Amino acid sequence: MKKKAFTLTALLLAPLAALHAATPARPNFVFVLGEGHGWSSTSVQMDDAVPGSKSDYVRTPNLEKLAAAGLRFANFYAPSPRCTPSRVAFFTGKSPAQLHMTFINEGKQDSGGTGNTRVIPPSASMELPTSETTLAKLLKHTGYATAHFGKWHMGRANPSQHGYDENDGANGNGGPDNVDNPHPKQLYGMTARGLEFMTRQVKTGQPFYLQMSHYASRQGGDASPAALATVNGWGASLSEREIAETAADWDLDFAFGMVLSKLDELGIANKTYVIFTTDHGTPGKNPPLAGGKGTVSEGGLRVPFIIRGPGIKPGICSHVRALGADLFPTIAELAHVKEPLPQGVEGGSLVPVLTNAGTGTVKRPRAEFVVHFPHYDKDALGPASAILLGDFKLIRIYETGALRLFNVTKDPGERHDLAKEMPDKVVELSRQLDEYLKSVNAQMPTPNPNYDPSKPAPEPKRGGKGRKNQQ
Repeated sequence: MKKKAFTLTALLLAPLAALHAATPARPNFVFVLGEGHGWSSTSVQMDDAVPGSKSDYVRTPNLEKLAAAGLRFANFYAPSPRCTPSRVAFFTGKSPAQLHMTFINEGKQDSGGTGNTRVIPPSASMELPTSETTLAKLLKHTGYATAHFGKWHMGRANPSQHGYDENDGANGNGGPDNVDNPHPKQLYGMTARGLEFMTRQVKTGQPFYLQMSHYASRQGGDASPAALATVNGWGASLSEREIAETAADWDLDFAFGMVLSKLDELGIANKTYVIFTTDHGTPGKNPPLAGGKGTVSEGGLRVPFIIRGPGIKPGICSHVRALGADLFPTIAELAHVKEPLPQGVEGGSLVPVLTNAGTGTVKRPRAEFVVHFPHYDKDALGPASAILLGDFKLIRIYETGALRLFNVTKDPGERHDLAKEMPDKVVELSRQLDEYLKSVNAQMPTPNPNYDPSKPAPEPKRGGKGRKNQQ
C-alpha cells in the first residue's frame, strides 16, 4: 500500500517536478496584449480541428512562429467583451464582476444610464484600486524588474502605483499624444522601449516582467507605408477595409517579430516565457463564432492565446478551456512565487496543461466561468450575463429575463437555442449564475421606472473613428 501511495503522489507532483526541472529559477516574461483581435483574426489556426479558426487574408508570420514553438489554446476566453474589464482581470486574476469594473473607461456611463431603456445599468468603477495586487506588484516583490508600455486604460493612476517600475503613463486609446490614431508611431515606440528595457535587465542580470499593450489599430487606425505596400503587393482581392485591417495587423506582427529577434540576440529566449493574447473579440465579425466585441456571444469572448517558453512542447494545440483570470496564477507558478496568492483570485494555474502537452486539469475556486456585462453596448439584446460550465453556456438577458442555452462545443455559432429542450439544465445553470453573482457582490441592473415602450430605445453602439476614449 505504501508503494502505491508513493506512486500516486509522484504522479500528482510530476507536472510540478517537470516544471522545476525545465525552467530557470527566475524566468523572464514578455506579455503582449493585442486590442480587439478575435479568435479567427490572425493567420494562426487557433483550433487544429477548425480550419475557419484563422483569417482568410490576414498574414501574421511571427505569431505563427510563436505558435510553432509553443502552445496555443483553442478555447481561451477573455474576461469580458470590452477592454478595461478584461485588462483588470488579466492583471489581478479577479473577475470584472468582483472588482465592479464591468464597463469601459470612457469617463461616462453607457446609454442605459440616461436613455429610454428597460433597465438602468449599474455605475461601474473606472479605476483599478491601488490596493489590488497586480502581476507587476507580485513579481516586483520577488525581485523582478517590471515595465508596462502602451495602452493602460485601467484608470488615471500612473502604472507605477500598480507595481510597474517603468511605464509610459496611464494611456487610453489615444496614447501619450492623445490622438485619434496612435499607430504606427506608438506601436513601434512601445516596442523600442520594450527592447531597451530587456537589454538593460540582461546587462544587470535581473529577471524581468515586460508588458506591452497595443492600441486599437484595426478599426480606424493608421498603418505604416511599408505595411500598406506589403499588403498591396500581395495582389489579393481585398476591400479597402480589409487592406487597412491587414496592414495594421502586419505592423503589429512585424513589431512582435522584433521582440522575438531581440530575445534571440540577447541569448535569453530559452529562459523567457512569451505570451500573446487580446482583450476581446473583433467588432462585428468573428467567424465561425457568433457576435463580436461588446457582446457575451462566443465571438466577443473567445480570443487567441499563445505561449512559448521553458518546459512547453512546441506546436501543441490544447482544447482545455482557459480563462483570462488564469494568467495571474499561471505566471506566479512559472516564476516560482512561494507566497500565497491574494484572496479573491478566481483563476487557476495552467501549468499542469503547459507541462503535459496541452492536456490536464485546471483547478479553480469555482468550476463555472461567468461573464457579467450588465451594460448597454453593441448588442441589441442589451445588458446580459453568461455562464459556461462543461459543454453548455447560458445567457441571461436582463431587459426581459429571457434565458438562452447553447452547447458551445457542438454549436460555437450559438445558432440552436436549447432552452426549451433542456429546461433542467437551464434551471441548474441559472441557479449557479445567481450563486456566483451573489458570491462576488456583483452590481446588477435595475428596472427603469421612466421607461416608455412607445418611444424608441437607443441604438447599439457602433465602432469607427474618433476612438481616443473608446474600447
